[in-house]
Amino acid sequence: MATLGAEEDALARYRSPLVSRYASAEMAFNFSERKKFGTWRRLWLYLAQAEKSLGLPITDEQIQEMEANLDNIDFKMAAEEEKKLRHDVMAHVHTFAHCCPKAAAIIHLGATSCYVGDNTDLIVLRDGFNLLLPKLARVISRLADFAEKYADMPTLGFTHYQPAQLTTVGKRCCLWIQDLCMDLQNLERARDDLRFRGVKGTTGTQASFLQLFEGDHSKVEELDRSVTAKAGFKRAYMVTGQTYSRKVDIEVLSVLASLGASVHKICTDIRLLANLKEIEEPFEKDQIG
Repeated sequence: MATLGAEEDALARYRSPLVSRYASAEMAFNFSERKKFGTWRRLWLYLAQAEKSLGLPITDEQIQEMEANLDNIDFKMAAEEEKKLRHDVMAHVHTFAHCCPKAAAIIHLGATSCYVGDNTDLIVLRDGFNLLLPKLARVISRLADFAEKYADMPTLGFTHYQPAQLTTVGKRCCLWIQDLCMDLQNLERARDDLRFRGVKGTTGTQASFLQLFEGDHSKVEELDRSVTAKAGFKRAYMVTGQTYSRKVDIEVLSVLASLGASVHKICTDIRLLANLKEIEEPFEKDQIG
């Protein structure tokens, strides 16, 4: 079999049409490998900075070396390391250490895999909400303009897709807007309820950090607060195990599913109205089908 180049190799792999056809470039990047592993490195930097500020023997030179290589990721080396070590986080620790030889000894100091893995997931969820919310607000604003424009235009209403009483085009649109406003509120709440996992150690006891700081609980608590702030969160979960509670994921999925239901309902309404020739979809000059 012929050797494939990078572009051909990418085309030979499955790609979800949800990404390749429908996702924005910003949202696709938010869930990308580069965002994920770049965030891991930033989390290692935040940890080292906070540990240094609290008295651990970490030098400015080590911090500067890490800062200079945050996006200098050798993905081929990381893949080779993971194949050898069978551990994704340690593979990237080694890869980061390769370009930061002076900082190698303090990368991931006292941390567990979920320090980077779970905290990154929470950052990605938060950033995803921040991408989605303005788009949803824009849709609501445009629908509001449409509803106002056609507030007095009469149209036949339906129940169970059977002719019923007269309504107006603007009133019908307000039904969609009301659902989306509920979704906007729920998405904002879910985003604002997100907390950082923080610096909790292997099983959530912070034992490794207590050992590093010779049993000084106040420094360990300040470490948690400091890294949480550096990551852009106001709060961290007070209690975790190795991971943050997976109920957080259920909360996120719930509000996204509710938004999806609203969009599905709106699109079904439009499709049915299009069948009755009450609404027509825009059709581009060279469009087929």
